[in-house]
Amino acid sequence: MKRPHTLVVLAMTADGKIADKHSSAARFGSDADKNHLETQIAQVDAVLFGAGTLRAYHTSFPISNPELLQWRKQQHKPPQPVHIVCSASGNLNPEMRFFRQSLPRWLLTTHRGENTWQQTNSEGFERILKADDLDNRINWLKAFEQFTTLGLEKLAILGGGGLVASLLEAALIDEFYLTLCPLLLGGTDAPTPVEGLGFSQQQAQELELLSVKQIEGEIFLHYRLHH
Repeated sequence: MKRPHTLVVLAMTADGKIADKHSSAARFGSDADKNHLETQIAQVDAVLFGAGTLRAYHTSFPISNPELLQWRKQQHKPPQPVHIVCSASGNLNPEMRFFRQSLPRWLLTTHRGENTWQQTNSEGFERILKADDLDNRINWLKAFEQFTTLGLEKLAILGGGGLVASLLEAALIDEFYLTLCPLLLGGTDAPTPVEGLGFSQQQAQELELLSVKQIEGEIFLHYRLHH
């Protein structure tokens, strides 16, 4: 299947948590990590994130670096990539600041989710994509086919762990950019980069390490997934 090239970009603690036990917005990354995230976002046509991530932050992460904005202009790209929220239920609060940010917004949902959103607010998204399976969940293969049809060639996945797990299960992830931050959160309920039901050792997703970089206390890891 022809589909967008995908990269997961996440910061995590030294014990592998991407948020605390309350699933609060993770703000433990340094300025170097934020610059790293912004650089990766500048390379893509769209970013994809789950409804839980949006509810935690209430915003998305637009490009603000003038050099990156200029680079996108030189590449004949719009200033901001498309920001795609995936929510099978369509249950989103239209009062979130995300809906006032100056960036293109799409919703990936189901037919039922579209009806739920439109009962709340008929505006807010420039485009609504529907990709259902028989259980009223998002069918990721159908969704990625639509992304390709709409000209999205490179896609950044910004969390959360449930979304990453679903895309791994569907073999739709190509690269991981993980920032290892020098703190510990612990907790069995604190989310990790890959949630879901997990994989057996025989089904483990193998990674090839492409690069390692240290900036002060943080370690920046770049992996390629073996399909």
